[in-house]
Amino acid sequence: MAMQHFVGLDVSVKETALCVLDKDGCIVHRALVESDPKVLSECLLSLGYEFSRIGLEAGPLSPWLYAGLIEAGLPAICVETRHMHAALSARINKTDRNDALGIAQMMRVGLFKPVHVKTPASQQRRLLLTSRKLLQRKVYDIESDLRGQLRNFGLKVGIVGAVGFETRVRELVAGHVFIASVIVPLLEARSALRAQLIKLHKMLLDLVRADPICRRLMTAPGVGPVVALTYRTCVDNPARFSRSKCVGAHYGLTPRLYQSGETARIGRISKCGDAMLRASLYEAALVLLTGPRSRWSALKAWGVAVARRRGMQKAIVAVARKLAIVLHRMWRDETDFRWSAAA
Repeated sequence: MAMQHFVGLDVSVKETALCVLDKDGCIVHRALVESDPKVLSECLLSLGYEFSRIGLEAGPLSPWLYAGLIEAGLPAICVETRHMHAALSARINKTDRNDALGIAQMMRVGLFKPVHVKTPASQQRRLLLTSRKLLQRKVYDIESDLRGQLRNFGLKVGIVGAVGFETRVRELVAGHVFIASVIVPLLEARSALRAQLIKLHKMLLDLVRADPICRRLMTAPGVGPVVALTYRTCVDNPARFSRSKCVGAHYGLTPRLYQSGETARIGRISKCGDAMLRASLYEAALVLLTGPRSRWSALKAWGVAVARRRGMQKAIVAVARKLAIVLHRMWRDETDFRWSAAA
């Protein structure tokens, strides 16, 4: 039987440090190659070894390299960043060669936690979500800055919607030549950003409309197109979780626990995992509990009971965690939201 080997890849933008160990932990090959999946695959396959695990840390280039290695038939594993940092922090000298050796040792002894690598379709949906959010944030930044700057001259914008904002600002600066010469370019930049934001938002709505999973998730209260697509993108594959209760913990919606000896403390939520999904679930739970047009359901009744006992803030987090569990079960069972316990 051929001897099994283990590989560690320390990835940087231009080059990747590569280290190959045998089953006894002896270094059999080291190299510094270009950070390209094709080059890495050719380098590893040319060695003629039988590889058991090939580890690389989760990072910006990891999905691209991981997909290329898997396509070449290599057993690539993407390792969770915190576990990787904890394992490598004991080394005195931090270099790319030493990190590659440490990753290879983790692969050899099995001391690692694999990370789910998103599919290309999920990465494209995430690109749409993050790009839309970026434009939306910049529009809000310009509007807030304009309100604050105009207030210094006694020009108060007041309560006005997004559509009438530009007209209102132009009316205020009409009699101030210098102020208008500074403010008008900002208004034009805001108009250009809003036009592109509307275009991306339409792409998002069209994508959700054509996706049966997102349409099913939207049957739950508080879940709109953005929340549904965010959940669809971040979870990617519901089979990742053996139980629906694991979803809330995976995305940082469960309390931290510290226990040592006679000391046991339950803290705030861990906030681990994807912050984008956690924020979306929180917004959905807020709408579910406080929305004036929110329909009554068993989930809302449970959240209101929690709010009476523990306060509204904790109730919103609890409902967000519960909503993550419910959406996962709806996805797995291919069923719509049940508005009552009897249903």
